Amino acid sequence: LTGVHDAGSSLAQLADFRRAENEGALRIRVYAMISGPGTDMELALRERPRIGDGLLTIRCVKLFTDGALGSRGAALLSPYADDPGNTGLLLNEPEVLKDAIASCLRAGYQVATHAIGDRANRLLLDLYEEALRDRDPAQVRLRCEHAQVIALEDLPRFSKLGIICSVQPTHATSDMRWAEDRVGAERITGAYAWHTLKEYGAVLAAGSDAPVESVNPALGLYAAVTRQDTDGNPPGGWRPEERLTPREALEAFTIGAAYAAFEEDQRGTLAVGKLADITVFDQDPLAIEPSALKDLTVRYTIVGGRVAYTK
Repeated sequence: LTGVHDAGSSLAQLADFRRAENEGALRIRVYAMISGPGTDMELALRERPRIGDGLLTIRCVKLFTDGALGSRGAALLSPYADDPGNTGLLLNEPEVLKDAIASCLRAGYQVATHAIGDRANRLLLDLYEEALRDRDPAQVRLRCEHAQVIALEDLPRFSKLGIICSVQPTHATSDMRWAEDRVGAERITGAYAWHTLKEYGAVLAAGSDAPVESVNPALGLYAAVTRQDTDGNPPGGWRPEERLTPREALEAFTIGAAYAAFEEDQRGTLAVGKLADITVFDQDPLAIEPSALKDLTVRYTIVGGRVAYTK
């Protein structure tokens, strides 16, 4: 890892990040998100975003629409297939989210919002669409964290609105054993739909959701390309039509992630003039068999030209 997007920090945690950077203890880049809505967000928005040449950036706020699919807390448009009468829950009322998004954008902060269920994703799309009426999407780069279960008619809206889909490939291979039980055969076609989102033109930024999943990006690349668990199951991959190519997966973890943090001019590709943030694998992830991606070994991690890790 040359950097992480830390999706939700308290003011105390942000102070720890600042202290670590000042003391030279921060060894990778941290794109920190302020937890919101609430007092921490309100206090943080009084300060200008922290953007500069250092290892720590604070320019984003993390919000929540709903809960998780596994616990049946994700907000769905119709009841859970395996729990009739339950449509999940919204963690924040729409008006609360609307006001929080508006406050963040006025203060110059990006917004990243957790949305898992199809009802939550539709609500978020509607809220973002309203917030973008007088704004250039490329200037604010609103993010949907997870974009996990999406109604088919809503899939094209992400690219039309310029909303970044921040996805976690290993979620699909962890959830595939029970996800269809939760949402049914019809709705599963709009779930973990990375290829479809990509085909519509949406920007994918890939991550891990650690510590919920392993932080290892090699496992993320493997899951995105194979749609299989580490034992190679199911044969051919789960819903293989939504697989990404090795290049698409690598770009989501590099170029896409950099774009999602307004850093594509500095990071995400190897080019003269960009920061020397480089991960050196023992094999070329674009040349090996997809089944071997999970076994990639990191030889060096270089952050800003400094070797931060060596095997």
